[in-house]
Amino acid sequence: MGIKNYLIEGGSGTGKTSVATELERRGYHVIHGDRVLAYVGDPERGQALAGPPKGADRIAWVYAHWIWPLDKVRAITADATHPVTFFCGGSRNHHKFLDLFDKVFVLDIDVQTLNRRLEGRPNEPGFESDERALVLRYHGTREYLPAGINIDTAGTVASVVDDILAQLS
Repeated sequence: MGIKNYLIEGGSGTGKTSVATELERRGYHVIHGDRVLAYVGDPERGQALAGPPKGADRIAWVYAHWIWPLDKVRAITADATHPVTFFCGGSRNHHKFLDLFDKVFVLDIDVQTLNRRLEGRPNEPGFESDERALVLRYHGTREYLPAGINIDTAGTVASVVDDILAQLS
């Protein structure tokens, strides 16, 4: 296993990408899971899937099948080139690789702040009222989130990253 590996998870709008960007700005090695690892696949077997079955809710189906390739996650966590690696993003198969991480951080936010953040996304391709409703539902149920150290992301990105870094030792 690599020197230290940390997973930063959270629902849509909780700040995973912003935290990843700030960690990079501070010189840390960061894997943007939603950008470089994620694909639509079977969470148990890992095989890529072409699309939802007929009649399925496309948005909910994609959320339920958003996974990371286990072999790549294992390879990156085994790489001792970097003293610390942060994996930031969401994955529905995290149960397959949680044991590879020294700590798991779960970003969270109050619903009012989440709604404000989601309001800023209307021009994001594919982000529509149905997806927003699903994000708010998952926020309430915490469905698809691993157990971990909860991090409140209502403050500034810098303070959120400070909070995460303070808990590494």
